[in-house]
Amino acid sequence: MIAVTGATGQLGRHVITALLERTKAETIVAAVRRPEAAKDLAALGVAVREADYDRPETLAAAFAGVETVLLISSSEVGKRVPQHQAVIDAAKAAGVTRIVYTSLLGAPQSVLMLGEEHRATEAALAASGLEVVLLRNGWYLENYESAVGMALEHGAVLGAAQEGRVSAASRKDYAEAAAVVLTRDDIAPGTVYELAGDVGFTMSGLAAEIAAQSGKEVAYVDMPQEVYAAKLKEFGLPEGLAEMLADSDAGLAKGGLYGDSGDLAKLIGRPTTPLADFVAATLKA
Repeated sequence: MIAVTGATGQLGRHVITALLERTKAETIVAAVRRPEAAKDLAALGVAVREADYDRPETLAAAFAGVETVLLISSSEVGKRVPQHQAVIDAAKAAGVTRIVYTSLLGAPQSVLMLGEEHRATEAALAASGLEVVLLRNGWYLENYESAVGMALEHGAVLGAAQEGRVSAASRKDYAEAAAVVLTRDDIAPGTVYELAGDVGFTMSGLAAEIAAQSGKEVAYVDMPQEVYAAKLKEFGLPEGLAEMLADSDAGLAKGGLYGDSGDLAKLIGRPTTPLADFVAATLKA
């Protein structure tokens, strides 16, 4: 059996959908914090089990009879290391053979603040004695949905990325890659995939694409990291999230979100979602 943690999250639901296209529902476990939020998954025949990162006692039971766990990185930045360690410990206790982990593109050398917790988790996995496969995910195109809306309203895309290029792909792309890895039996333990979109783009390029498709004037306005963080706080984002996003933009400027391995397209057997398609879908939404 295959267990997917965070199965009701934005990435997790895509993974479940992709798995259902490749294997039987009865072989899939949706490990979720709130089972009542996964009634739709249960209706598809997927086993729904409570699995709360902050309540380790729920985890071992959730992984009973499971051979492979997809550990989708927790969304709670700052709490990820103990939460992920709880999953690793429970997986070992339950007799799980393999953990597939959604890490960060270029995690070992990443200049992003986000890299710290991913590096710590990768170290914990290496020390676990379990078979491990790493999916080092790049940025999601969906991270720019709010930027599209702001661009239409204010005529500007804001950031601190300078002319750095980001190799973003859709959540669906990354989820399909995860499903492929989870359902293949020929992937050696220790395999690392650096996953990223096929074509990188700058924030100026994002602004130009929004302008071209919307018919409105849109420009990219670059600013220092601390100024961008302050702007995000003005827009109502929590301080921690604002600081993390500004740090990620600064890391983008240094090449921290660019990748050209081609691993993602190879795994899913098709090109990754282009920026133009993402912008078009977002404008229609």
